[in-house]
Amino acid sequence: MPWNEPGGKDKDPWNSGNRSNNGGPPGLDEALGKLLKKFNGLFGSGGSSSKNGPNKFPWVLVLVISAALYGWWGIYQVDANESAVVLRLGKYHDTAGAGLHWNPPLIDTVTKVNVTEVRTESTTGQMLTEDANIVEVVLTVQWHIDDAESFVLRVRDPVRSLEEATDSALRHVVGSLTFNSVISQNRTQVSAETEARLQEYLDLYQTGIRIDTVNLTDAKAPHAVQDAFDDVTKAREDEVRAQNRGQAYANDVIPKARGRAQRIIEEAEAYKYRVVESARGESVRFERLLAEYARAPEVTRERMYLDALQQVMSKSSKVLIDVEGGNNMIYLPLDKLGQQAGGMGGVGQKLSPQVEDEISQLLDQLRKNQSNNNRRSGSVR
Repeated sequence: MPWNEPGGKDKDPWNSGNRSNNGGPPGLDEALGKLLKKFNGLFGSGGSSSKNGPNKFPWVLVLVISAALYGWWGIYQVDANESAVVLRLGKYHDTAGAGLHWNPPLIDTVTKVNVTEVRTESTTGQMLTEDANIVEVVLTVQWHIDDAESFVLRVRDPVRSLEEATDSALRHVVGSLTFNSVISQNRTQVSAETEARLQEYLDLYQTGIRIDTVNLTDAKAPHAVQDAFDDVTKAREDEVRAQNRGQAYANDVIPKARGRAQRIIEEAEAYKYRVVESARGESVRFERLLAEYARAPEVTRERMYLDALQQVMSKSSKVLIDVEGGNNMIYLPLDKLGQQAGGMGGVGQKLSPQVEDEISQLLDQLRKNQSNNNRRSGSVR
């Protein structure tokens, strides 16, 4: 029979009185009541009271709620881009990574820092270069947290330490370079050396900071001398422009001069070969002519004489012949004779009988003179 039907009251599992009377285990209300009495007695509020007396304060519920709140208070979450530094009673305990964690409140202190965020710091100032000039420099530093423990615990103010270390490293690098190197020639070198020296300082201080990049944003002369500096810059640009023009002119002229020099050298070499070979040919011809002269001196002498006359007269348009023993000079107009020959038929045509007679008479007269000269020279000998 069900316990909630008539006649089934004795079987009610929540009827603690019946259970108690029957010698069974105490009911839930009775168990809670006894536990509450024990806690009340523990906190000094217990005591005998009548069954119908006032209700006591629910300390058990307070303790349960307090424990639940305490446990809930100690739960925290660390994001994927964060690290959590845990201090237990003020002493370093652990570094928690990403995920859900629990630490006892009021005992542990949790400090979360973003270790992936790239942050930027800038420094600006006037600095003295190696050649005693003042330069105004703007430097930008990008960095992130590399060691959360060192960043939180090792240095009181790591960002302030970063700023001061940046200024110190930059002044050291700028002070070892000239003014022109800082503003134009070696700007990349300034950034690289500053980054290396700055990272060395930060590692020495144990700041937990890692430098990503260092950029020299601007480097210029102070505003008070900017006009004079602009004039110097323009003059330097004019100098470079003039040098470039001179170099371009040299690149155009020098190859041409070298080409002309090479051509002259080659022409001189060709002239040398021509003269040498011509001299060798003349020497061979002279040797052969000497052999012929040794066999027939008269014929050879006359032949040489006629060849010489032919060579000389071929270059002259008029010939005057002085006949020995006579008072008249023979005039032979070769240019006129050539024109007459050209009018009669051009080159390759026969001369007129008159012209041929004059030439024949001239040649006979020349032979006679040559023969007389030869006889006289023979008689003198």
